[in-house]
Amino acid sequence: MKYILIFWDLESGIHWSMAIFQKNEGYLGIDIGAHGIKLVELHKTKGRPQLWTYGVAHEHLDIHPSEPAQAGRENAMEEYKRLTGQNASSQNQLSVEDRIEQYAEILKQLLKETRATARRATASLPVSHVFHAIVTLPADAQKELDHHVKAKVKKMLPQPIENMQVVHQLIPDGKDVKARKYLRVLVTAAPKSLVSFYSMIFAKAGLQLEELETEAFALERSLIGHDQSTSMIIDIGAERTNLFIIDQGLPITHRSMNAGGNVLDALLTQRLGISEDMVGQMKKDLSQLPSGSVHTAIVDGLVSPIIKEISYGIELFSAQTGNEGKRLEKIVLTGGSALFPPVLEAIQAKFPVKVFIGDPWARVVYQQGLKQVLDELGPRMAVSIGLAMRNIV
Repeated sequence: MKYILIFWDLESGIHWSMAIFQKNEGYLGIDIGAHGIKLVELHKTKGRPQLWTYGVAHEHLDIHPSEPAQAGRENAMEEYKRLTGQNASSQNQLSVEDRIEQYAEILKQLLKETRATARRATASLPVSHVFHAIVTLPADAQKELDHHVKAKVKKMLPQPIENMQVVHQLIPDGKDVKARKYLRVLVTAAPKSLVSFYSMIFAKAGLQLEELETEAFALERSLIGHDQSTSMIIDIGAERTNLFIIDQGLPITHRSMNAGGNVLDALLTQRLGISEDMVGQMKKDLSQLPSGSVHTAIVDGLVSPIIKEISYGIELFSAQTGNEGKRLEKIVLTGGSALFPPVLEAIQAKFPVKVFIGDPWARVVYQQGLKQVLDELGPRMAVSIGLAMRNIV
């Protein structure tokens, strides 16, 4: 027998569901974003991810440092203070120590309210501070790949390589390794100071942080799965929009723009003459209308830059060695603003490929009684779902 408990806490703004199953492996996926913390707990049941609990703690969090990472320092905390432009004398900003305490407390409260049982977690790093590149190396570099990769990217990194955590992965090309003339390697790197910052948050929240990974891998896992075709994921967050081209299950290109749902809300507030408090409900109401009822011009201020980035991303992908002859087959939208129909319709009108809203719950087992509420939450939870799936699929 399985039971589902659904609660909506209006005071705390936490929405959660809990399923009581037999004892099995549980994993947390935790996405710390500009508008709060999203948590999903999945359990591995008969080899498949099964929903156990989920929650959203709505809180404005300053997760995007305003200054780019330059030269590092030995002390991780001092480097992160410099990275974020913070200092102890600031009257308007929390110190790094206070920020760690604040985020950890929010996370602990979310764990308590959702009654999460797992303590192993995977989290995502903010895309804006993760280095991402494809490097091409001669085939004989295979023997000392780590050395050759670091030598290649050393001058490309935003900080000295000693201050960066660098990981790499060979991109498959369908050929035997011995038959290759060159190697294509996907490289991602993040400041060690940023990794330390996140690690301290999770330690204070009483969690075992098993892995930090980029949002691209989490989104690929929850929205693309085993599909090997060339796809683009567009994640429209509150403050930023990230665009990833996924090929053979790997994020090959990444573009990011400093605009998201907040821009859309501001546009609607201005053009429709409504208060900021009414925007959310208005978007819900308009979303119930038949397709094409709302003119796409209303979202031009947000969508036009996204369309330009899509075109540029396609050109960038096509120009890369090894991608000759490949073409984009579909565009998958996610993030809260993806649910507003004119956004999808405006993008759909510009590109001759399938454009649709991704369903991150498609690979997760859950009770059908939750389908409606999960469908509404889905685009906002795609990253946290993908993170929780990491050790299951």
